[in-house]
Amino acid sequence: MMKLSELMARRFRRPRFFAIAIALGAAAALAASAEAGTGSAAAAGAAITSPASYSVLSAAATHSPAGTWKKLPAAPITKAPVMMASVWTGREMIIHGIQCPPSGGPRGITFAYRPATRTWVRLADGPQPATTNSADVAVWTGSRMLVPGLTSGSYNPATNTWRKIARPGVSLGGAVTGWTGRQFLAWGGTCCEDTSRDGMAYNPATNTWRKLPAAPLQPRASASGAWTGKELVVAGGSDFFRKTVFRDAAAYNPSTGTWRKLPQMPRALTGGPALWDGKEILFLSSSSARGLAYNPAQNRWRLLPAMPLPRFWFTAVWTGHRVLVWGGLTGSSPTWAPPAHGEAYNPATSRWTALPASPLHGRAFPTAVWTGRQMIVWGGNIPGTTTVFTDGAAYTP
Repeated sequence: MMKLSELMARRFRRPRFFAIAIALGAAAALAASAEAGTGSAAAAGAAITSPASYSVLSAAATHSPAGTWKKLPAAPITKAPVMMASVWTGREMIIHGIQCPPSGGPRGITFAYRPATRTWVRLADGPQPATTNSADVAVWTGSRMLVPGLTSGSYNPATNTWRKIARPGVSLGGAVTGWTGRQFLAWGGTCCEDTSRDGMAYNPATNTWRKLPAAPLQPRASASGAWTGKELVVAGGSDFFRKTVFRDAAAYNPSTGTWRKLPQMPRALTGGPALWDGKEILFLSSSSARGLAYNPAQNRWRLLPAMPLPRFWFTAVWTGHRVLVWGGLTGSSPTWAPPAHGEAYNPATSRWTALPASPLHGRAFPTAVWTGRQMIVWGGNIPGTTTVFTDGAAYTP
């Protein structure tokens, strides 16, 4: 079986015919740095050595940025995970990651940040990760943190215990996922340069996976989508070998066990977060400054206005009123650069506005949650370097 460090290297070497944003991606250099403990200087606030071409991009703000940032206290770890996923429980942000120590194989690490007391706690680490072609994703069920994929575990914060869960049998890397309230849905997970049209559903009550009916979509990678409360919407994606970026979409209804074909999108789209705002799914493209919005009630698409500082490998959260975007890079290797600040999109006005500059160094692949009051961002890396981050900050609008 493929070692985790080899898997990370293959994911990162994937050619960029189109920009993709899979939040679980990482370079082999990151695995090496995690093993050696490099990158911990970032957490201590030391200067970061970056390529000479790594400069911060800026753009004219569309208004005077509102809200404030505050840096988090130091997390209780010394080596950054090579991949991670997080959830908000209503009380704490739980982060589960995978580390690659010099010996003993990959292992899980779990820790939590509690904003009410501004404190971190180390939690039970979790099951030994598998070394197969997969990735970790995480969802909050209301009482458990489900982490299907490499870890394949369920964490109970009330007892600080993990239990192993059945493995899906397919990769979850880059899959479109959703939690229905009773089951976890995933479609289109891939590893490396392959494509997929596999869909799976996991039932925690029976600890079983079942295959979804075939979707009316071709195999692909880097599709985007979200759960609407009724359907799992899957849109776009790409096939590197066929040099194709897709414009089609479909929706799966678990109540009927059926798919329906959606109207063609106004433009092709691949990668990037997708968030349900209660009315539309907002697709924030990683391959274009302009994303898309899909309204299930009207079965209609619309183009979003261009993000002032377009980016890829970023994170995004929905606040109940706005989408907050932070992190990511622009350009291409080796001249990519972090944007100077985050962005906020308001669907009511269909306008982007700038966020204040954060106290963190720009980066790719941070993880983030919305607490109901703050966006908390943590971690990330600079691809192609040994710089990994173990710091974070909270933004209060």
